[in-house]
Amino acid sequence: MHRSRVYALLIDTPGPEAVAAATFWSAALGAPAAPVPAEEQFTSLHGAIPGLVTAVQSINDTNPRFHIDIETDDVEAETARLLTLGATQIDRWLECRVLRAPGGHLLCVLPVHSAPEIFNAQARTWS
Repeated sequence: MHRSRVYALLIDTPGPEAVAAATFWSAALGAPAAPVPAEEQFTSLHGAIPGLVTAVQSINDTNPRFHIDIETDDVEAETARLLTLGATQIDRWLECRVLRAPGGHLLCVLPVHSAPEIFNAQARTWS
Protein backbone atom coordinates (compact mmCIF):
# COMPACT_ATOMS: atom_id res chain seq x y z
CA MET A 1 0.00 0.00 0.00
CA HIS A 2 1.05 3.56 -0.64
CA ARG A 3 -0.43 7.02 -0.27
CA SER A 4 -0.60 10.07 -2.54
CA ARG A 5 -2.25 13.46 -2.88
CA VAL A 6 -2.33 16.41 -5.27
CA TYR A 7 0.44 18.69 -4.04
CA ALA A 8 0.74 21.53 -6.54
CA LEU A 9 -0.65 23.29 -9.58
CA LEU A 10 2.09 24.62 -11.83
CA ILE A 11 1.58 27.27 -14.48
CA ASP A 12 4.20 26.27 -17.06
CA THR A 13 5.32 29.32 -19.01
CA PRO A 14 7.95 29.75 -21.75
CA GLY A 15 11.07 31.24 -20.13
CA PRO A 16 10.97 34.66 -21.81
CA GLU A 17 7.38 35.20 -20.62
CA ALA A 18 7.74 33.84 -17.06
CA VAL A 19 8.17 37.20 -15.30
CA ALA A 20 5.14 38.71 -17.05
CA ALA A 21 3.12 35.56 -16.33
CA ALA A 22 4.05 35.62 -12.64
CA THR A 23 3.06 39.29 -12.43
CA PHE A 24 -0.26 38.58 -14.15
CA TRP A 25 -1.18 35.51 -12.07
CA SER A 26 -0.12 37.21 -8.85
CA ALA A 27 -2.52 40.09 -9.56
CA ALA A 28 -5.27 37.88 -10.99
CA LEU A 29 -5.28 35.50 -8.02
CA GLY A 30 -4.44 38.05 -5.33
CA ALA A 31 -1.38 36.12 -4.25
CA PRO A 32 2.10 37.55 -3.70
CA ALA A 33 4.69 36.36 -6.20
CA ALA A 34 8.08 35.38 -4.79
CA PRO A 35 11.04 33.55 -6.31
CA VAL A 36 11.65 30.12 -4.80
CA PRO A 37 15.16 30.03 -3.29
CA ALA A 38 17.46 27.45 -4.88
CA GLU A 39 14.84 26.66 -7.56
CA GLU A 40 15.15 29.61 -9.92
CA GLN A 41 12.65 28.25 -12.45
CA PHE A 42 9.79 28.68 -9.94
CA THR A 43 7.92 31.77 -8.76
CA SER A 44 5.62 30.93 -5.85
CA LEU A 45 2.08 32.32 -5.74
CA HIS A 46 1.58 31.80 -2.02
CA GLY A 47 -2.04 31.21 -1.02
CA ALA A 48 -3.40 31.42 -4.59
CA ILE A 49 -5.28 28.12 -4.25
CA PRO A 50 -5.86 27.11 -0.63
CA GLY A 51 -4.39 23.71 0.14
CA LEU A 52 -2.17 23.58 -2.96
CA VAL A 53 1.25 24.91 -3.74
CA THR A 54 0.78 27.18 -6.75
CA ALA A 55 3.66 28.52 -8.83
CA VAL A 56 4.68 29.81 -12.23
CA GLN A 57 7.35 27.53 -13.70
CA SER A 58 9.70 28.84 -16.38
CA ILE A 59 10.04 26.09 -19.01
CA ASN A 60 12.25 25.50 -22.06
CA ASP A 61 9.23 24.94 -24.27
CA THR A 62 7.02 27.19 -26.37
CA ASN A 63 3.76 25.59 -25.20
CA PRO A 64 2.26 27.20 -22.09
CA ARG A 65 0.21 24.79 -20.01
CA PHE A 66 -0.89 23.83 -16.51
CA HIS A 67 0.22 20.65 -14.80
CA ILE A 68 -0.28 19.06 -11.41
CA ASP A 69 2.23 17.48 -9.08
CA ILE A 70 1.19 14.41 -7.13
CA GLU A 71 3.26 13.72 -4.04
CA THR A 72 3.55 10.19 -2.72
CA ASP A 73 5.31 8.09 -0.14
CA ASP A 74 6.21 5.59 -2.93
CA VAL A 75 7.07 7.13 -6.31
CA GLU A 76 7.44 3.77 -8.05
CA ALA A 77 4.08 2.43 -6.82
CA GLU A 78 2.20 5.66 -7.63
CA THR A 79 3.79 5.80 -11.09
CA ALA A 80 2.81 2.18 -11.72
CA ARG A 81 -0.76 2.90 -10.55
CA LEU A 82 -1.11 5.84 -12.94
CA LEU A 83 0.46 3.91 -15.84
CA THR A 84 -2.13 1.15 -15.26
CA LEU A 85 -4.84 3.83 -15.50
CA GLY A 86 -3.56 4.84 -18.96
CA ALA A 87 -0.83 7.42 -18.39
CA THR A 88 2.51 7.15 -20.19
CA GLN A 89 5.86 8.08 -18.72
CA ILE A 90 7.63 10.66 -20.85
CA ASP A 91 10.55 11.72 -18.67
CA ARG A 92 12.36 11.31 -15.38
CA TRP A 93 13.96 14.14 -13.42
CA LEU A 94 15.83 13.33 -10.22
CA GLU A 95 13.32 11.36 -8.11
CA CYS A 96 10.33 12.68 -10.10
CA ARG A 97 8.46 11.01 -12.94
CA VAL A 98 6.83 13.07 -15.68
CA LEU A 99 3.70 11.44 -17.10
CA ARG A 100 1.17 12.28 -19.79
CA ALA A 101 -2.41 11.40 -18.90
CA PRO A 102 -4.99 10.33 -21.45
CA GLY A 103 -6.11 13.58 -23.06
CA GLY A 104 -2.54 14.89 -23.16
CA HIS A 105 -2.22 16.62 -19.78
CA LEU A 106 1.11 16.49 -17.97
CA LEU A 107 1.58 15.50 -14.36
CA CYS A 108 4.57 14.83 -12.17
CA VAL A 109 4.89 12.19 -9.48
CA LEU A 110 7.30 13.21 -6.74
CA PRO A 111 8.30 12.23 -3.22
CA VAL A 112 6.42 13.85 -0.34
CA HIS A 113 7.21 17.58 -0.15
CA SER A 114 4.49 18.79 2.23
CA ALA A 115 4.66 18.76 6.00
CA PRO A 116 3.98 15.30 7.47
CA GLU A 117 0.79 16.42 9.22
CA ILE A 118 -0.64 17.76 5.93
CA PHE A 119 0.32 14.67 3.94
CA ASN A 120 -1.01 12.32 6.62
CA ALA A 121 -4.32 14.18 6.85
CA GLN A 122 -4.96 14.54 3.11
CA ALA A 123 -3.32 11.62 1.31
CA ARG A 124 -5.40 8.79 -0.10
CA THR A 125 -4.37 5.19 0.44
CA TRP A 126 -4.00 2.87 -2.55
CA SER A 127 -3.53 -0.87 -2.54
